[in-house]
Amino acid sequence: MGTYDMTDHAGQRLTHGRPEVNGVNIHYAMGGSGDPVILLHGVPKTMFFWRKVIPLLTPHHTVVAVDCRGYGDSERPQTGYDTQTMAQDVVALADHLGFERFRIVGEDWGAAIGYAVAAFHRDRVEQLVFQEMLLPGLGYGSDDVAGRTRTLKKEDTRTMWHLDFFNVPHYPEMLMPGREREFWSFFMKREMYDPSAATDEDVDEQVRWLESPGGTHTILEVYRSNDLDGEQNAPQFEHKLTIPVLAVGGEAFFGDEVRHQMEPVAQDVRSVVIERCGHNPSLERPDELARTYLEFFGKPAGA
Repeated sequence: MGTYDMTDHAGQRLTHGRPEVNGVNIHYAMGGSGDPVILLHGVPKTMFFWRKVIPLLTPHHTVVAVDCRGYGDSERPQTGYDTQTMAQDVVALADHLGFERFRIVGEDWGAAIGYAVAAFHRDRVEQLVFQEMLLPGLGYGSDDVAGRTRTLKKEDTRTMWHLDFFNVPHYPEMLMPGREREFWSFFMKREMYDPSAATDEDVDEQVRWLESPGGTHTILEVYRSNDLDGEQNAPQFEHKLTIPVLAVGGEAFFGDEVRHQMEPVAQDVRSVVIERCGHNPSLERPDELARTYLEFFGKPAGA
């Protein structure tokens, strides 16, 4: 199974498109009916990351899974990998699809983009799910975060070793190409409570786009834009989000830290920590995750 085989709850193949919005071709997949929910993946993933969750949401919502700028089958421009620009991509896609208002679900870097959508386009977003991420300008490098984090092993990505590595000029570009499968499969599984939940299908889908032209560049540019993201976000922190925000953490990774990230920047924050789960709840605990979303959206579990 690959991206183009993803289906809704009835087994119907999702509808795909790749329109030019905000000056870049963005690939999306859509299914279901009802109020729209836009799903934004993290790094180094694609919309395929959501394949287990999508059919659990489509009975209640029109679900739009997005390949963010530079990822999957979206266009890979040289620039524009700051979260404010990538948020503009999302809003332009919503315009193209005819959605005036919508819900955003983001995980990892998709959560950072989701926050930017909600913060810079406050009249468009009804609810925000901020999942398993530290917010640029608030989380990365924060002494408060470090003080809430237990001693970690050196290869643990919560130490942010990769942020330093990816920001070194030239060396990642020299060392990573040709080793995408080994590097990123270890990277992803090291962050999970249940690494078996990342199947060969998931790894194959990641490697497919990572090995294509511009894959490594895209990832590095996202991380290298972190300081710019923080500078852009800082003025927004002074005006807390007023929409409901759900902070979702995996017990074995960021956990309740996600709540700490959202409370300073949003007025109405609800928090859920998924037990027996690491950084990838969509793969590790999709049923519980979907129930959590639907309850937050106002749809009772099982309805």
